Formats: sequence, C-alpha cells, structure tokens
Amino acid sequence: MSALLYRYKSRKKGAFRPLLALVILASLATFGGLYWALESEFPDVEVLRDHYPVVRYRGPNEPPQTELKRARPPGWVPLAAISKHAIGAVLVSEDWAFYSHRGYDLAQIREAMQHDLKTGRFARGASTITQQVVRNVFLSKEKSLWRKLKEVLLAIRLDRTLGKRRTLEIYFNIAEWGPGFFGIGQASQFYFEKSAGELTAREGAFLAMLLPSPRRYSQSFRQKKLSAFAHRSIEAILAKMVRAQVLTDWERDQARVQRLSFEQGDFDAGDASEETEEFPESFDETSDPQSSSL
Repeated sequence: MSALLYRYKSRKKGAFRPLLALVILASLATFGGLYWALESEFPDVEVLRDHYPVVRYRGPNEPPQTELKRARPPGWVPLAAISKHAIGAVLVSEDWAFYSHRGYDLAQIREAMQHDLKTGRFARGASTITQQVVRNVFLSKEKSLWRKLKEVLLAIRLDRTLGKRRTLEIYFNIAEWGPGFFGIGQASQFYFEKSAGELTAREGAFLAMLLPSPRRYSQSFRQKKLSAFAHRSIEAILAKMVRAQVLTDWERDQARVQRLSFEQGDFDAGDASEETEEFPESFDETSDPQSSSL
C-alpha cells in the first residue's frame, strides 16, 4: 500500500513539474518582452552618466522640452555646491527614503494605488526623486498605469546605473521651481538673490514647499507674504528636518523666527488662502535616513 502511495505521489509531482516550468517560462517571456520593449522605446539611462539634461520652457500652453547635452550647461549646480539644508529640506519633503530605496518606494506606491482606487482617478503619483528624473528626461506626462510601470522599471535601472549622488544632482538641476524656470541655481537667484550654496534652512524649506506645484504655491512670493498654507508647510518641513537629523532643535527654532527676504508685513495665521489642501506626507517614518546620508 505504501509503495503504491509513493508511486502515486511521484506521478503527481512529475505531472506538476512541467506545469511549473511552463509558468516560469511564461513569466520570463513576459518580463523579457517588457524589457525588450523598454530597451527599444527609450535610450539607455546610462547616457546620463556623461550627458546633462537641459529643460527648455516653451510657453504656458506647451510642456517643457528636455534635451541632453554633452557639455555641462551654464548655470548647472554640482551637488557639492548646494546648501546641505536645501538638500535636506527637499529630501524629507519629496522622498524621505531616497537613500534606502532602489529607485521606487513600494509603500508609497501601495498607498497611492489605494487612494486612486478610492477617488477613481490618478490623483496621487507617489513618485520618488529617481522616478521624477526618469519621467522628466525620458517619458511623457500622460497619466496611465503603463507609463507608471515604465517609470518604475527605468527608475530601478537609473538607481543601479547612476547611483544616488548623480541622480540627486540631476534632479536639483531640472526640477521646476517657478513659472518658466528650472533648476536650483535659477530658483535661489530668483527668490532670494543668492547662490544655491548660501540657502538657509528656512529658504530651503520654502523651495521644497514649492515643488509639488510651483506655479500655484509661489503665490506667497508674488504677494510678498506667506499664506497660511505656506506657513504650515514650512513648519512641517522644518520639523521633519529635525527628525531626519538635518537640523538640531536649536537650528529649527532659529529658522522658525527668521523672515524670508521677500516677506513684507506680519504673518496672519488666519489669512484666507486658496491653497486649502493639506501638506502631503510623502515619506515613510519607519525608514528615517541617518544624517550622514544627507
């Protein structure tokens, strides 16, 4: 009886093996086809090792155009020349887990998918800094699951190919900081008339606050007065910088009482503002980066 049972189990295992092999082959074929499609549709991300992306503004009704240049363009700011406080403010605001993820943040993608399913639209992107670089250099602005998948896969390759410092440097030089201008160099001169290396913690927090929607959130600069939304956002970013060990408690307290150079008049906490949405929590507190990473 036991011998018959053994032969029966062996036949079951033998019948299962071809099915398992078929599933594995189908999965590999699907992934291989997807990889080939990406290879044929986009240039290799390795081109960013020795080329510099330059963003061209084409007017308010046209998307900006990104070109790759072999020579370093005028106004390009090396990462080492950017204020540590400005870098820290952007990281805790845009991509808390930047130094620990591999190009994408699975927790943020999961939360974004749940949010989008509830709202019935692509309302929350959950893109890491690496994904934003990929999207701005290589991809279109269309919102679809296929474009998002390409973005994630290329971000993985970019993270593996370029590393963190080069990726972060590119991001700071192509991000939009206001209507018609791109890069931290232009932003620091436009808003504060100083170099990117001279930015204070409060100025860095203000620039980080602009990034989700610089044309909308820059109304504080145009009105020469922080809106209630801008004030709350800057306070939130400064608090995150303390938790990430970019600032000490004393430095945060000093930054809170400083005034930005364009501010006129006193801040009114009850000031009405069209910017009524809450400041987005875009980081995972369980993966706080060490201060040495920033």
